[in-house]
Amino acid sequence: MPVPMNGIVVVGTGQAGFQLGASLRESGYAGPVTLVGDEPGLPYGRPPLSKAYMLGKTDAAGLSLRPEAYFAEHRLALRAGERAVAIDRAGRRLHLASGEALAYDHLVLATGSRNRPLPVPGADLAGVHQLRTLAEADALKAALAGAKAVAVVGAGFIGLEFAAVCARKGVSVTVIEGLERPLARSVSAGMAALIEASHLAAGVRFLFGSGVSAILGPDRARAVALADGREIAADLILVGIGVLPNADLAAAAGLRIENGIAVDAMLATEDPAISGIGDGASFPSPHADGARVRIESVQNAVDGARCVAARLTGRPAAFTAVPWFWSDQGPLKLQIAGLCQPHDLAVRRGDPEAGGVSVFCYRDGRLAGVESLNRPADHMIARRLLQAGRNPAPDQAADPGFDLKALALG
Repeated sequence: MPVPMNGIVVVGTGQAGFQLGASLRESGYAGPVTLVGDEPGLPYGRPPLSKAYMLGKTDAAGLSLRPEAYFAEHRLALRAGERAVAIDRAGRRLHLASGEALAYDHLVLATGSRNRPLPVPGADLAGVHQLRTLAEADALKAALAGAKAVAVVGAGFIGLEFAAVCARKGVSVTVIEGLERPLARSVSAGMAALIEASHLAAGVRFLFGSGVSAILGPDRARAVALADGREIAADLILVGIGVLPNADLAAAAGLRIENGIAVDAMLATEDPAISGIGDGASFPSPHADGARVRIESVQNAVDGARCVAARLTGRPAAFTAVPWFWSDQGPLKLQIAGLCQPHDLAVRRGDPEAGGVSVFCYRDGRLAGVESLNRPADHMIARRLLQAGRNPAPDQAADPGFDLKALALG
């Protein structure tokens, strides 16, 4: 008698978890696929939450990655609103908070990440928000409708995107950042200066080098207290100081944790029956000279899921996809190809006064990544250059007459 096939169980119903299920079916996998996620409802895309959703340009239905019928048609068992609590590696069973246990042949951890909490008094007061889930977006959107003054703690992507929404709605907004420029860990100093100037022109106020010591109440947030004694009045506060990988489930099962769930070049853990994908996992990247990275992007989620699906259906290959990112901030469309940080040389192509600019970042003489502001064609060329391993000289990258597209196409 043949051994019954338990199939593949995926923990996480975000972009990575959903894509894993979809890619398994596209790759011809015929066994059971179960997607387990602690959020209710259909899998949805998170990037619009801080932009189009906040502005009312899309609704909750528009966020769904696929309609409900898709899951039945593709035989993807969606267990939404259920929380995984333990992994029995020896017995290959995933235990849920409900008490049920799901047997698996292979387990994929697409557990994602969670908001980093603000570790100061008053951070739990009413009026203090974070933004990662649809429920958080709904609460923030409702609060913004009646806000008179907004403070954003953190000048990262989420903070700047939301600040741009506030400015567009005519709401006074102050961005508080402990470092000396926006997106300090993500983009070059030159690009950060251009982004800052655009926000300033839209009416956003910045306070750099400012640590937060408390959120002042007493009953609900009324101000942000800074370490230097200043108080910034606000009736709505968004905390956007990064995320932490959801690795507790893996750690409790004895899997290696290193800035997230540690996986190898093919996104497999040390347990041959468990893989890890998405922004909850770290892996050695050829685009970071082999260093271990954890990437928070839709691209990483989608391409990582496809890589694991291919391996599980007999086509194993290392994960070498070029990382890329985007952020819409008011009139700005920032696109990044590659891993620009750290870099030791940056050269510009284009003119921001003429509508757009790209910054080509080099590390040890090789192109590490390209930051493009309102120059989508440069972004696509950069992705081709990096995938092909082609290396324009800095003077070629800066020369508007040099044909980078021809170089990229070989």
